[in-house]
Amino acid sequence: MDMIVLFRVFLFVLGACIGSFLCCQARRFRLKEQKKKSLGNRSVCLSCHKKLKWYDNLPIISWLMLKGKCRHCHKKIGLAELLSELGTALSFVLLSFNINIPIASSMDWTIFVATLLLTTILIFLAIYDGLYGELPTVCLVLAISCAIAILAFRIYTTISSSGFAAELIWKPLVSFSILGGIYLVLYLVSRGRWVGDGDWLLGTAIALALYDPWLALVALFLANFSACLIMYPAVKSKKNHKIHFGPFLVIAYIITASFANFILNMI
Repeated sequence: MDMIVLFRVFLFVLGACIGSFLCCQARRFRLKEQKKKSLGNRSVCLSCHKKLKWYDNLPIISWLMLKGKCRHCHKKIGLAELLSELGTALSFVLLSFNINIPIASSMDWTIFVATLLLTTILIFLAIYDGLYGELPTVCLVLAISCAIAILAFRIYTTISSSGFAAELIWKPLVSFSILGGIYLVLYLVSRGRWVGDGDWLLGTAIALALYDPWLALVALFLANFSACLIMYPAVKSKKNHKIHFGPFLVIAYIITASFANFILNMI
């Protein structure tokens, strides 16, 4: 089998395992923050609190085998676990298409690994926001820190190969203005009614990681379009329905980052 295919299979399996871990940790984090409780060191069913065997913890496979229900109490596990496992697995594979694996330099690999780390943090935020409608500040700070590191790596690579250019400064600033800046203005003007206080920080992390203003515009469009398309029925049927915007921003980032080279070549 081709080495590139094997590498992407490895990324899929790794992503599925990390996605399972992230969903579990999101629930643990919530219990610890809100109820000062702990689920212990072993995975348990949230309904009957039975400890799960290792064969019930296999990412994607166990959920499908059990048809989304607990083996013991037969209560529904929910789609969050499956979506987080499958979504993280696919995200890792998609992001690998943005790196030329056979000729990638050590700095290219550094940026790729940092991007996977940022994506892991962002997916945790998406899961948490989707489940509970909140974006933990500590994770937002981690995401922005990781995005700044990715930006620094990109700038270093560009300066090393081509020298300093003014675009190294204005591009990330414009990118921030498009994503983080717009959501910050919306938050301040509406006093938190239109977007949450964490959305602009999430947008900031995504904007800095994407670096290019065109990519920021694409991510902005994808996030808002998908949110309107998917959430319109819920908003129409329920007045004052609150949209959890974090997952849409994260999905938009993953798509844009995965096809960044294609998008920039099309512009």
